[in-house]
Amino acid sequence: MDNNVPEGTKQLIEGRERVFYSGYWVKTYKVPEDTLQAKRKLIGALTRRLFNHVEHGLNIPGSRLNEARKSYEDETDETRRRVKGAMLAGALFNRAADIFTKLVELQSVGIEIQSDNALMRECGRCLQEALGLGRLVLHRSGEEGIDELWGEPFKAFSIPLEDFYESRYVKIGMTLRDIDLIANGIVASFEPLPCFRGIEPRVRDFALAAQIKTETLRTDPDIFDIWTSFVTASERLYAHFHSDAMPDNAEEQHLVEDGRLLIQQGRDLVSYITRARTPMPKSTTEYIERCKAYAERCARRAG
Repeated sequence: MDNNVPEGTKQLIEGRERVFYSGYWVKTYKVPEDTLQAKRKLIGALTRRLFNHVEHGLNIPGSRLNEARKSYEDETDETRRRVKGAMLAGALFNRAADIFTKLVELQSVGIEIQSDNALMRECGRCLQEALGLGRLVLHRSGEEGIDELWGEPFKAFSIPLEDFYESRYVKIGMTLRDIDLIANGIVASFEPLPCFRGIEPRVRDFALAAQIKTETLRTDPDIFDIWTSFVTASERLYAHFHSDAMPDNAEEQHLVEDGRLLIQQGRDLVSYITRARTPMPKSTTEYIERCKAYAERCARRAG
């Protein structure tokens, strides 16, 4: 991590262009030509990724938009209204994708599509309304929602692709930072404890593998090795435990098991933000506080 370099600086490092954000050199990728076809592919990929990370049941076909809207507007129970609002947002995303697909088809047969085209405006309205409903949507784990992830299809629609890619590098830099914060929290709380002593190298290996995965696109030729390294580092971290140091006292054994559960939760949180390639600041802060509270419990028990 280097804090003396201006944000947005680009540099070749070991033959690969990287850009500097939030103290990290983030891997860059070639920006595709800024065409409707390229935007359609990007928005489609972002929408699929979105549905893969949020709560189940939101991938409502665009053809059912009016039904989804009526169900949402007629609902009076607040908890049910949240879910129906999230479903409406899913239908809006899919309607926008449907419109974009038709626009690309028209363009492919020689029909020029201007930015003020009525269908383009309708596509933008659908994405913007879906963005406004993003606050109702939870991550699939039940953790906080990922507003930035929810807003990406609209951002890809409304700004040049080069600017969109740059905005992603900013978020990836923030994600790399949060992975290190979580790793630091685990190390500080667990390394001094007999049952977990020596865990730091496992945590650092896992954090590094997660960071490399975060900055790597699924289309990257190295993804096979990178994903494998991430999964196996995760397995090694959770397997790290000195059973011979397990205390005899039942209450202390329960305390140790609470620690193992907390490590698993940290591993899972890193996995969530790694796969989403987006920070989850609220969940990160809360997890670090839980690590500190656990360390204090252990200290009181030992003292």
